[in-house]
Amino acid sequence: MIKAYQQAGEGLAEVAADQVATAQWIDLLQPTAEEVAMVAALGLTVPPLSEMEEIEISNRLYHDDGADYMTLVLPGQDVQGEQTAGPVTFILSQDRLITVRHHAPRPFETFPQRADRSGLGCQTADRLFLGLLQEIVGRLADHLEGVGRALDGVARQIYRPGPRGHQPQALQEALTRVGAEGERLGRVRLALLTLGRALNYAAPALARRPEGAELDAALKAELRDVDALEVHAEFLHSRVALASDATLGSIDLAQNTTVRIVSVVSVLFLPPTLIASVYGMNFARMPELAQPWGYPAAIGLMLASALITWAVFRLKGWL
Repeated sequence: MIKAYQQAGEGLAEVAADQVATAQWIDLLQPTAEEVAMVAALGLTVPPLSEMEEIEISNRLYHDDGADYMTLVLPGQDVQGEQTAGPVTFILSQDRLITVRHHAPRPFETFPQRADRSGLGCQTADRLFLGLLQEIVGRLADHLEGVGRALDGVARQIYRPGPRGHQPQALQEALTRVGAEGERLGRVRLALLTLGRALNYAAPALARRPEGAELDAALKAELRDVDALEVHAEFLHSRVALASDATLGSIDLAQNTTVRIVSVVSVLFLPPTLIASVYGMNFARMPELAQPWGYPAAIGLMLASALITWAVFRLKGWL
C-alpha cells in the first residue's frame, strides 16, 4: 500500500497515488512491485525486506544516489495484529521523504493528523523527517509509561497480598505480565538504540542544508530526548528484573507453605498410625484386647498423641 502526503497549510494532506511525483512524503507499507517501480521512477531505490533486516550498520545507514538511507527497528503491529518489532527504512533526499515498512508502527498513523502541531513544520522533507522522529520518540515514551504502570500493578499484587495470601493463579498471571512487559521494554530499547544511531548519522547531512542551524538544534534536542528515554528504559529494566525475582520468590514461598502444611499433617498422623499398627499385630496374647475399655483406650491414646504432636508444633511456631 502506498500513501503520499503534501503540505497543506500548517499540516499534511494525502494526495492521490498518481501524484507521488509531487509528494513530500511517500509512505510504503508492504509495497508491491508496481509501487516500488513508481518510487524507482523518481530515482530512488526501495530496499527489499531482506536487506532491511540486515543488522550490519553499513546496510542500515548509508548514502546512495543523493539520498540517505536510515533503517530503524520500531515496535508496532504485524498483519495479524500482534505486537512486534520490525525494520523501517527512511529514505531522505533533498526534496522528499520516503518511508518503507512491513508492519504498522502507530506514529505513521497519527503523524499525518498531528503534523500541524509539530514545531518544525512541514515545509521541507528534512522537517518532515525530524517531525516524524519526534512523533516516534513520543510514542516510545508512551510505551515506557505503559510499562511503568503495568509494573506498578504487579508490585501491588506481589507486595500487598490479600488476606488469604498469594493465590497460585494470581502469581502465574503476575509472572506472565512481567514477562510481557519485559518483551515490550526490549522492543523499546532496541528502537531507541537504532533511533540514536540514525540521528547521529543524519546530523552531518542536515547540517549542510541551507537551514542547517535550526535543523541541527532540533536534532540535538531529539538526541537528548532519546538519551533521557534510554536512562528511563534502563531503570524500568531493573524494575522488571526485581518484579520477576519477587514473583518467583513469592511462588517459591507459596509452594514451601503448601509442602510444609502437607508435611505437618503427615507427621500429625504418624503417632496414631504407630498405635494402630501395634494393635493390628496378630499376637496370641494382647490382654487389653479382651477388656471392654481396650477400644476406647486405643482411640484416646491415638487422639492424645496427635494433640501432643500438634501442641509441640504450635509451640515451635511450625504451624
